[in-house]
Order: sequence, then C-alpha cells, then structure tokens
Amino acid sequence: MKFLIVGLGNIGSEYWGTRHNIGFRVVNHLVEEGGASFSEERYGAIARMRVKNCELVLLKPNTFMNLSGNAVRYWLQKENIPIENLLIVVDDLALPFGTLRLKPKGSDAGHNGLKNIAELLNTQNYARLRFGIGNDFPKGGQIDFVLGKFPPEELALMPEKLDRAVEIVKSFCLAGIQITMNQYNNK
Repeated sequence: MKFLIVGLGNIGSEYWGTRHNIGFRVVNHLVEEGGASFSEERYGAIARMRVKNCELVLLKPNTFMNLSGNAVRYWLQKENIPIENLLIVVDDLALPFGTLRLKPKGSDAGHNGLKNIAELLNTQNYARLRFGIGNDFPKGGQIDFVLGKFPPEELALMPEKLDRAVEIVKSFCLAGIQITMNQYNNK
C-alpha cells in the first residue's frame, strides 16, 4: 500500500515556526523519526519511507499554501496513489492548540490551501489531519496570528503534540481512517 502524506505550509525561512506551517512541522517530525530525508523534486520536497507494509511518500509543497493543489495532484498522479490514500496535514483555527482531529472529508473551512486542493482534485473527499492552533487573536488579526510564531508555553508542549500527530499518520496508513478516528479523535 502506498500513501501520499502532505504537510501544508509556506516555503521560506520567514515562515519557519509559524502556526500556518504546522503541516510541514508534522511531516518533518515523521521523516526524522523514520530516518528518512527530503530531496527537492518537482513541486516540493519529497521523502520516502516505510511503516511496516506501507510505503509513504511525504510531500512539503513548494508552491506556497494557496497553490498546494498543484503539488498534491501531480504527486498523486505520478505515484499512482488513490485519493483514499491521501492525507493532508493542516493547521486549524477552530481547534484549541494541539487538538488533533482526523476527518475523512469536509469543507475547506476558509483554509486557502485546502480550497485549492479541493478545486484541483475536484472533490473534498480526501482525509485531513487538522492540528489545532487556537484562535486567540483580535478581530481582523487572523493573518498576523496564523503567520505568527507559537508562544513558549505552546512550544514546550510541541514535542508531545508532534509525537501524537505522527502516531495518527501511522495509524491512518496501517489501520485505516475509521479505526484511527475512533482511537484518536476523542482523546
């Protein structure tokens, strides 16, 4: 079984560590844990690794967030991966910091990366792992918030949250989405 695991984020050092780049951070953590490494390829950085009998193709698009669909569509086709084996890791303002929710489909919830992926895949029926970043910002401050860095108290909890996100990604590949949602979404 082959899977495409995509962490959403923006390229460039000025975006490293921002809330909007939590997808990159989760995928980086998985690749480091698996002893793999990224190489620059078409539309993004690609790493390949195995988790038991599953082959994982991990992607960090270099297209900027709002054009992520180009990279996702290209790698799904190039690797001949069915859409049910696609998992997008994305930040979510609607969830408190560190809350992780796996969903089999859904709306883009105003997230431009998800919106572009849905447009180019012509469906919203793809799995996504939403990583809560909270929404503690004043009216009109959303852009500054998502492009801001995590405060020290959240950074202190980050290793534990990243480990949990990696567990969810692995379970998605090995056990399937229903079992994984039942096991992790209520905790």
